[in-house]
Amino acid sequence: MEGISGAPKPAPPVERAANRVSVTTNRLPRYAAFLFLLATLSTVAGYQVARLEIRGPNWFRSNQPPASSVNPPPALLPASNPAAASVDVEAISHLAPQQQAERLLELAIKLPDQSLNLIHKNLDSWRGHLDDTDRLFHLILAALDSDDPRVRVAAVEIDLVANNLRKSAHSLAKLRNEIQHNPGSRSLALWRLGALGNRGVEPATVLALLVRYSRDANQLTRFWAVEGLAMLGTEESIDPLLSILAHDPAKQIRERAATNLARAGMLTGEQRLTAVPQLLNLLDDDSLDSETRDLVYAALQAITGASFGRNPEAWREWWAHHDQPEKIHHTPKNLLTA
Repeated sequence: MEGISGAPKPAPPVERAANRVSVTTNRLPRYAAFLFLLATLSTVAGYQVARLEIRGPNWFRSNQPPASSVNPPPALLPASNPAAASVDVEAISHLAPQQQAERLLELAIKLPDQSLNLIHKNLDSWRGHLDDTDRLFHLILAALDSDDPRVRVAAVEIDLVANNLRKSAHSLAKLRNEIQHNPGSRSLALWRLGALGNRGVEPATVLALLVRYSRDANQLTRFWAVEGLAMLGTEESIDPLLSILAHDPAKQIRERAATNLARAGMLTGEQRLTAVPQLLNLLDDDSLDSETRDLVYAALQAITGASFGRNPEAWREWWAHHDQPEKIHHTPKNLLTA
C-alpha cells in the first residue's frame, strides 16, 4: 500500500483471548521499527513520493472474540444498483459474513461500482461477525491505496465494523481512554481515532487530540498521530501536517507527513491542492534541511502531477499561471512553529 500503513491485524483464537494485550504490546515496537524502515520517500527520478508496501506483519490484535460461532450468520442484503448484477451475489450470499466482507472489498478494489453498494447495505449485519484476519488486513491496506475515495471509505467502514466501533461518542470515548491509559494500544487507537473523525464523529475533538499527540515526546506516538491526521482527512488537518513536515525532529515522521499530504490517507485531491501554496512557501524557509526540502518537492509533484525538480521559481511560475478550476489557495489558520 502506498504511503500509509495504519490498520488493525488479526484476532487470535478465542482460547488465547487472555494473552492478547501482552501480544499486542510486544509486537508493536517490532512493527514500528519495520514501518520506519519502509516509510521512505523517494527524492530521485522526478522526486516522486515513493510507494510504501507492507507485507504480512502480524502486528495488531483485536480484543473481540469471534461472534460468528455464537450467532447465526446474517443473510447478504441485495444491492439496489443494476451494476451489481454482474457480481455473483448468489454465491457471495452463501458465504460466512467474514468471507462476504473480504470478497466484496476485494471486488471493490477492482470493480467499485459493482460491489460498494453491497458493502454499505451489509455493514450493520456484519457487525459482531467479523474478525481482523490477515486477509482482511491486507485487503483494507489495498483498498486504502485506491485512487477512488469511495473504496477508501469502504475500507474504513469495514475496519470500524470489524473492531465493533460504532460511529458514536461512546466509541470516541473508548479510544480516548485507550490512548490515555493503555500505551500498548495507543498507536492503533490514534489511527482509528482519525478514522472515526473522518466518518463524522466529533472531527474537531479528534483533530485537537491528534494535534496534541503529534507533539508528544515519544516518537512512536507522534508517528501514529500523523497517521491519525491522515485518516481524519479534513481541511483542518492540513495545517498540522504541513507543520510536522517542516518541523518534526524525526526524519521518518516528516516523510509520513509529506506522504499523507501528497497521496495517502483520506484527503481528497481538491484538499491536497489547497496545500500547494504553503508548500511553495516552505521552500523559502531557510531552516529546512536538504532532505526536508526534497520532501516538499516530492509532495508538490505528487499533488500536482507537474515536474520542475528543485527549481522553486519554476514551481511558483507554473502555479501562478495554473488555471485549472479546482485550484484553491489555502491560507493556514495557525501553522505551528518548531
